[in-house]
Amino acid sequence: MQTLSVPSALALSFPEAQIQWITRKDMAPLLRNHPHIHKVWEFDRKTGMLGLIKLVWKMRAENFTHIYDAHNNSRSRVIALILRPLGCLGIGPKFIRRSIRRWKRFLLFRFRINKFEQPFNGQRDLLEPLQKWGVSKTAPPAPQIYPSADVIEKARGILNDYVGAVSLAPSAAYFLKRWPKDYWKQLIALMPEQKFVLLGGPEDSFIEDIHAVAPERVMNLAGKTSLQVSSAVVGLSRVVISNDTGLLHVAEQLGKRTIALMGPAPFGFPSRPTTKIMELDLYCRPCSKHGQGPCVNKEKFHKCLVDITPAQVADQLRSILRDTL
Repeated sequence: MQTLSVPSALALSFPEAQIQWITRKDMAPLLRNHPHIHKVWEFDRKTGMLGLIKLVWKMRAENFTHIYDAHNNSRSRVIALILRPLGCLGIGPKFIRRSIRRWKRFLLFRFRINKFEQPFNGQRDLLEPLQKWGVSKTAPPAPQIYPSADVIEKARGILNDYVGAVSLAPSAAYFLKRWPKDYWKQLIALMPEQKFVLLGGPEDSFIEDIHAVAPERVMNLAGKTSLQVSSAVVGLSRVVISNDTGLLHVAEQLGKRTIALMGPAPFGFPSRPTTKIMELDLYCRPCSKHGQGPCVNKEKFHKCLVDITPAQVADQLRSILRDTL
């Protein structure tokens, strides 16, 4: 989701450029309707590496003049190799591959020596390599996600009188990136007049426990809507509170007022002034690149998120709600 600022940033520097994007099929809906993406190539992970090679071989006919590898992983390297087979000889499209700064990561996670630009900023780090082409590393303004009118209408129909509620994203890929489940319950209890919408995936069955705290004013949509509709739900929310997960970046790219609960990982950090980052300055943070652990705090397990209290988040939420009246 953070990469969705890249097309607009490119278009500002190259207004006549035709920008094409290759992404996973499950993420492709978020790219639709983007005014600066002219074509989306959808890779179905079920087809494996052979499917990827076949897809990229078709892309060769586009005769790209510039290629940006924003991810720098095994799949993106295969894509680059097929699209510029003579790249090692300096022949073919102009090319930039974003460095993942392995040496800096090694220093950070092994020796607690932080050589990364501060504060951490996910969108800035994705745009920075493009400065070689004259592209600014400042993220273009939101929105950078554009749900279609029919998707928005579908979300409105699902929400009904929950339009304008506060959306909560209690899940994350790794446990250590999750604010404790009981804290979400306490947050809801601390705000008895407020309606909430719970968002997550079909695997997030624990979210039903949060819903059970106040089912008369909490709607649980976890696993019940597509990524497109969930994004539209975020767009129809008054405020979003999220762990370090994909919905946080959806909220940012839609320009929503957001509270981000940031724990162990550094590389998905929010980028926009509409987001209030709640975090603790601890010797052990960050401890891993994706939050996969283990927790290394010797004083308290999961201290980086456990010590952000529901009362503190509720106070921040009340402040934002007052500002958005």
